[in-house]
Amino acid sequence: MKLPKELREKRELSTTAGKDRVCSIKGCDEAAIRSLSESKWKDYVEKANLKYVENRQHKIYLCKNHYKDAKKFRKSQEKMYQKKGFLEDSQKLGPGKNFD
Repeated sequence: MKLPKELREKRELSTTAGKDRVCSIKGCDEAAIRSLSESKWKDYVEKANLKYVENRQHKIYLCKNHYKDAKKFRKSQEKMYQKKGFLEDSQKLGPGKNFD
């Protein structure tokens, strides 16, 4: 039987001693729901004006609210650098291709 996403994440984030992980953002003491790779998410978290505490595992643990902020910034950055679609490019016709 597959567990719901929220329960699965909480189980994965808990340590062997039974303690739940705490959000890595300075001043936040909420339980973490996400464990993110520091190498991939460091820039997004910092540019979303969030200061995090580094750890030995090179992971960033985020609570629900801080994950939402970081994800929102990441999505806005990806949208800026999104590739143009095929249909948008097909409307610009080159020389000698008149479809009148």
